[in-house]
Amino acid sequence: MRIGMITGEYPPMEGGVGDFTHELSRALYAQGHEIHILTTSLSSTPPYLTENGLNVYRQIDDWGWGIHTRINQWVETVKPELLNLQYQAAAYQMKGQVLLYPRQRSSAIPLVVTYHDLLPPYLFPKAGPLRQWSVRQLAQRSNGVIVTNPGDYDALTQQFAHLATPMQLIPIGSNIAPEPPPGYTPADWRAAHGFAPDDLLIGFFGFLNRSKGVETLLEALNRLHEAEAPAHLIFIGGRTGTSDVTNAAYADEIDHAVVYLDLEEYVHHTGFAAPAEVSAALLAVDVCALPYRDGASLRHGTLHAALAHGCAIVTTTPQDEMLQLRDDENVVLFPPDDPAALTEAIHRLWRDPEARARLGRGAVALAQEFSWDAIAARTAAFFATLTATPGGSARTP
Repeated sequence: MRIGMITGEYPPMEGGVGDFTHELSRALYAQGHEIHILTTSLSSTPPYLTENGLNVYRQIDDWGWGIHTRINQWVETVKPELLNLQYQAAAYQMKGQVLLYPRQRSSAIPLVVTYHDLLPPYLFPKAGPLRQWSVRQLAQRSNGVIVTNPGDYDALTQQFAHLATPMQLIPIGSNIAPEPPPGYTPADWRAAHGFAPDDLLIGFFGFLNRSKGVETLLEALNRLHEAEAPAHLIFIGGRTGTSDVTNAAYADEIDHAVVYLDLEEYVHHTGFAAPAEVSAALLAVDVCALPYRDGASLRHGTLHAALAHGCAIVTTTPQDEMLQLRDDENVVLFPPDDPAALTEAIHRLWRDPEARARLGRGAVALAQEFSWDAIAARTAAFFATLTATPGGSARTP
């Protein structure tokens, strides 16, 4: 199948949607599909390049007004059999014009939207209900919909129970494979980065934004030091990503909090790093703390990465029941915004290496359910139903 991907971000840009598109496209290509990717232009890369079999068109300077004509021109040139629009507001510079593309497309080829979340974009001052309407009408006007987590699937199926638009729940996978540099050992990595063998090394992976609960993690780190635990926190990867510049102010607030709590000596940053270096850091930490304020969700690539690396994960109780995450089997769960509970969970795991190892084995077992080969196969099968029978089939999770 000749598939056209539309995404506001793509490597080397930093961002989960870009990483997802890259990994999915690689897996689809490996299964015999021809992939064409339209994304944001970069001064450091040419407007068209074939990368490991993937045709990448970095040709969009601005995702605002005029984007519909640009996409239609690209579609006319590439002539895909199906279009897959990856949607997350931040990936498109928080501009909402791309959401109206189904109304402006000039081709009748099937269009599938993949929702990475349901958050609305910025449209204009006092847009109010129009912001959420813009997200919903994208599903109404598309030929098929993919959602990446049960919460969004339930929300959309309840809103559009009367529509015939085919909908599939297909999860994401880890955007970082457990592949550290050659010759790597956790002990050597820790020593090279100044951590003692007996230090409690806590890892946080992901961009900084208000939904991540980093304030709770800093308070827990402070409490661990009050309990005389030799705790260090390492922020793994970039701080704010390429697309969502609104998180820069929050990152600054976190920096000020580190200073206010007198934790500068115990807080470390890898900065944006190659996948192998990110993998090395994840494999070296004692505990991976992911204190999402809205609860753990399988929409988070950072959680998938921690699972794939067999981390001892401490994360927040999901808002909706999630049978895959089992407390004390593959993760440790605690209530959001509860630094005391987070402190207790980390301290307990630090004192119990066997519990950390058990959690790690459970995490790896769960990660097997989210391989990119399986994700690509399910995605391609869904695409095939839409290209074979316009209008698609019944919704099935």
